[in-house]
Parts: sequence; structure tokens; C-alpha cells
Amino acid sequence: MIKNVIELIEYSQDGILSKEIDKSGKSSVTLFCMGKGTELSEHTSTKEGVVYVVEGKGVFNLEGKDLIMSQGVLISMKCNARHSLKVEENTSFLLILTS
Repeated sequence: MIKNVIELIEYSQDGILSKEIDKSGKSSVTLFCMGKGTELSEHTSTKEGVVYVVEGKGVFNLEGKDLIMSQGVLISMKCNARHSLKVEENTSFLLILTS
């Protein structure tokens, strides 16, 4: 499978769009596109994950620590890690979850 992630990016005026790009075995890859000023409240996942920022700018809070989201940043999360995020401009990222 080959997909051009950049071509899949699209933003909602004031919301969040997600597209599952791949699901195989015990892993999944989802593209999230968050419009300027949107946020995801604190939550956890039962799976380990990696966030890869494709474009944009924001703050990713992981276990109480603020991490700057910008193009090319990679953030690793353990399962059940508390996290939230808020974007300052249109931001897209890949979420890769494994079990």
C-alpha cells in the first residue's frame, strides 16, 4: 500500500477530522487534521502510540509536560499515558497505535 499523506489532509473550519489510513494486524495509522484553535481534552489509550506531526503548530501535553508540536516532531506514548492537545494553527498528525 502506498498513500500520499499530504494529499489526504483537509481541515474543517472549527473541528477535527480523522481518517484511518491503515489497519493491519495489531496496529493502526490514523491521520488527524485539527482546525486552528481546536483541542482534544485529556484522555488515555490502552495501546502504545506514536504521534508524528506532518504540519502545523500546537502543544501536546503528555503526563503533565507540554511538548511543542511542529512539523517533523515525533512523540512516543506508553499505554494509559494521560495526554491532551491544543493547536494554534491548522495542524495535521499521524497517530500510530500498536498493541
